[in-house]
Amino acid sequence: MTDARNLAKLVGRLRGKRVGVAGDLMLDRYVWGSATRLSPEAAVPVVDLVSETSCLGGAGNVAANLAALGARVGFQSRIGDDPLGQIAIDRLQQGGVDASLVRRAPGTTTTGITVILHHEAWRNILTYSGTIAETSWQDLDLNYLADSRHFHFSSYYLQKGLMPRVAELFQYLKSKGLTISLDTNDDPDDLWEGGLQDVLRLVDVFLPNEREACKIAGTQDVEAAVRTLSELVPLLVVKLGPEGAIAQRGKDRFHSPAQTLVPVDTVGAGDSFDAGFLHQYIAGSDLPTCLASGNLAGALSTTRPGGTEAFRDAAHREQFLGKR
Repeated sequence: MTDARNLAKLVGRLRGKRVGVAGDLMLDRYVWGSATRLSPEAAVPVVDLVSETSCLGGAGNVAANLAALGARVGFQSRIGDDPLGQIAIDRLQQGGVDASLVRRAPGTTTTGITVILHHEAWRNILTYSGTIAETSWQDLDLNYLADSRHFHFSSYYLQKGLMPRVAELFQYLKSKGLTISLDTNDDPDDLWEGGLQDVLRLVDVFLPNEREACKIAGTQDVEAAVRTLSELVPLLVVKLGPEGAIAQRGKDRFHSPAQTLVPVDTVGAGDSFDAGFLHQYIAGSDLPTCLASGNLAGALSTTRPGGTEAFRDAAHREQFLGKR
């Protein structure tokens, strides 16, 4: 009986420990327009402007949405000492994320921002990386991160200053007993290099979307990409948009269909999927449950503009999740 009680206490302590998240912290600002193309000096007619202030973007989506789902989350990144950075900090803290160790960097480089120009069937995404590209090893508190049960890293290719030491960071955290997940997001240079394959060998859960998986594997066939990448990581999770998501663990394949709804905005849905999946993964749930949770969180995200706005509205969030 004593052993069982001790085990129960240990499990309780582990579940109470935080999830460490690091990566890009920026703001997303939305403009809805009717232009079919962009060209120099061309005016873009604006139908509506989503300007309730800017929405969180980047890895901030994962951190905030994990916290909204009930996880204890600590976030680390680098922002500028400017109003945009303060908005990002405020949004994280309002969502229950510990952002006390996000570094405010003085100087001329300001907090990153993405302007999303929506058309009816497609969008332009214009990103100023700002302090994201300057985030470095010195911006991280390793002791704080090591006192977590899981670590998630986002936007590998935007982290120009940290990229050369990501493998070292992962090795250190694994030596402290953490599990690690990675979502590279897009590579703006479309090169998909930077030592990623060496980094992947240190990852427990890899969470690309279909396009990213194919780019990284050097193929146009998603099945070939899954075969290649699943040899590098213990658990590969590929987001397939309207087709749902699959998980490959060794020879075992799991599929979960997407939720059926008409999306308002899909920006941030991948980050939200990550939050939903990891919320269940960290709790020890089986893979079908993790995938279903990821798809549900991704779908919730699409019901409001911005990757966190649907989660920030507690009544809306609980009603959506309760019905589905």
